[in-house]
Amino acid sequence: MFETTTQSPVGLLRITEEDGAITRVNWGRGRQDDSPLLRRAVEQLDEYFAGTREAFDLPMHVAGSDFQRAVCDAMSAIPFGYTKTYGEIAKDLGVPAQAVGQACGGNPIPIIVPCHRVMGAKGLTGFSGAGGVETKVALLRHEGAGGFLI
Repeated sequence: MFETTTQSPVGLLRITEEDGAITRVNWGRGRQDDSPLLRRAVEQLDEYFAGTREAFDLPMHVAGSDFQRAVCDAMSAIPFGYTKTYGEIAKDLGVPAQAVGQACGGNPIPIIVPCHRVMGAKGLTGFSGAGGVETKVALLRHEGAGGFLI
């Protein structure tokens, strides 16, 4: 397992690589390991925050159940600048919206797997990353998807 830390507009991000795949993004400081994949991940996050990248192209492994991976796949399919509701994803997967919400909250690779693009039926909901809903709002505004906040 390797990890590195990078500065971002939403705080320090600790990126973890295992067996050639990104497995986790957390907030906070970690070790400063070096690998080609970690360098690519930092580069792509820098490009995302600079506004020159809208989608990530990194090998990832989402730990957890098949359902967790299905929800992460559904979140990854939401385009930059757009949002979906828990209910819309739930309908697509044939499961209750609450289960989708729990899986979103358990997303081990936030930002890269864009759980910030998932909203409640009545609008903005929480965010499991550091800064909570304020970080979610910052990410949505960065993507130009914050119009619902006005």
